[in-house]
Amino acid sequence: MFDSPLVLVSGKGGVGKSAVAAAIALAAQRAGKRVLAIAMIGDGGGLAAHLGAAPLDFKPTEVRPGLSALVVDRAKAMMEYLQIQIGIPALTAFAPFARAFDVLASTAPAIREIVTIGKVVYEVQQGEYDLVVADAPPSGQIGSYLRAMKTIGELVPSGRILEQAAWMREILEERTTLALVSIPEELPVTETQETMAQVKEESEVAALRVISNRVLPVLSTDRESLPSGRAGDAARLHLQLQDEQAHWRGELPADLDLPYLFGVVTPTEVAVRLSEKLGASV
Repeated sequence: MFDSPLVLVSGKGGVGKSAVAAAIALAAQRAGKRVLAIAMIGDGGGLAAHLGAAPLDFKPTEVRPGLSALVVDRAKAMMEYLQIQIGIPALTAFAPFARAFDVLASTAPAIREIVTIGKVVYEVQQGEYDLVVADAPPSGQIGSYLRAMKTIGELVPSGRILEQAAWMREILEERTTLALVSIPEELPVTETQETMAQVKEESEVAALRVISNRVLPVLSTDRESLPSGRAGDAARLHLQLQDEQAHWRGELPADLDLPYLFGVVTPTEVAVRLSEKLGASV
């Protein structure tokens, strides 16, 4: 299911995409792969918590044997790009560059998206890891990141930057899986369907997978002979939610179902338990 060297994990906010991204990384690490987990936006706190790691840095940090993680700092990513890809000498003062980058990113089209996705794709191109898993932006934003390399082609007529954008786009379109995480409820399902339609229309990734998270276990019981009291009330609520989930799962068939983890409260435990469910899918 996840046989591409790059897996981007996206989904509507609140569906557990950071947990699933961490779970995929943990499952691959347990299978003996060299894995890099990347938080593409924010400070990476969600991914770090699910990996049981300290706050992430721009440089990869090994959080478990064979599993490293980093967070994309856009200004540092731009600096790295200028140094490695373009050949501009290292800058001695980072703070002024960071301020200049913020100004550039607020005025130039798609700069933030290009720099962010470019860092992820660059790590794949380096070949140091068997699998790169990215905790990507939410599904409502992921399209602009996937189109970033195409944007470069429209802005830059020729030259080295255009050539680099071409191989980055090749990795996305031929070697990348987009895993969309949803939960069986109306709003997440609707947003996932919209994102799927957009991605398929523009052929932005090699493979598209849907993961249904927090799926309730089937309660096998005679609905006509439920007990009274709290036990019966709990059973009736479970059956009601089970029926509702069944409806939305029918609207959005998933490639993989992940269970609702009752009583599991720490992010690290959630990710570990989900990684066990992923098993051979990674």
